[in-house]
Amino acid sequence: MKTTALHIALLACLLPLASAAQTPAQLKSWLPTVEGWTISENAEVFNPENLFNRINGAAPLYIENNFREMTSLEYTRGDTYITIQAYRHATPEDAFGMYAAERSPDLTAYPIGGEAQGDDASLSFFAASIYVKMWSNGEDNPGETIREIATALARAIDPSPGYPAPLRAFPAAGKAPCSEAYTTANFLGHEFLKNVYSATYRRDGGQYQLFLVDAPDAAAARAILEKYFAFTKQQDPLAEGELLVKDRYNGEIPLLWRGSRVAGVFADAPLPDARDILKGLLDALP
Repeated sequence: MKTTALHIALLACLLPLASAAQTPAQLKSWLPTVEGWTISENAEVFNPENLFNRINGAAPLYIENNFREMTSLEYTRGDTYITIQAYRHATPEDAFGMYAAERSPDLTAYPIGGEAQGDDASLSFFAASIYVKMWSNGEDNPGETIREIATALARAIDPSPGYPAPLRAFPAAGKAPCSEAYTTANFLGHEFLKNVYSATYRRDGGQYQLFLVDAPDAAAARAILEKYFAFTKQQDPLAEGELLVKDRYNGEIPLLWRGSRVAGVFADAPLPDARDILKGLLDALP
């Protein structure tokens, strides 16, 4: 019995370590064999402490998006290479958030992973908690090979990836392309507005940003709103339902608080139907 108890105790200690283990060998095992190309024997691995050695000034944004580890591998064919950088984040939302922060509406979209975009020399996609960036130095622009590798890798990471569930509830009408985002901190410039889903909408020559804070529970949602009201020095009663934040930096922001969720609209002009927009979002959430 003592041996069994000891084994159980050791497993309890090891399981968290296993879930946080580095992933180079696993990632390499997921890469497909491509005729004429050789996969590098060794992988480079970076963590939050040394990521700046590889991507320098971009590192702080990755770390803000709860970056845990980056594995870099290469396919080679003569002097041509395809580099793969797989960034593992704490959650799928963080991986999507980092992908969304770097995507561009000027690139071509591909049905790879949760979403992908690129050209004939590069590609990026997200799947589960991993954000992948790929590119080639080849003059022949092996975009087809890059997409072949990416498709196999994305399926191995997550067979059914997609946008975070709250973003799928955002209305489609009027939504600007490639505007969905997940912000881990400092949304609208406020440190207390964390883990915010958002999308930009265009209407009548103007635009507005619809956003959602999906807190762990109602108490956490209240705590966020209390900080917001303290910042704005508002004395209004704080209760579930319709609220109006008078933000001296961002103007008046209509909010709708329901349990653990707070929906809001940040617009360049007042929206007469803001309440309906916010109610529609909260009603559509699973």
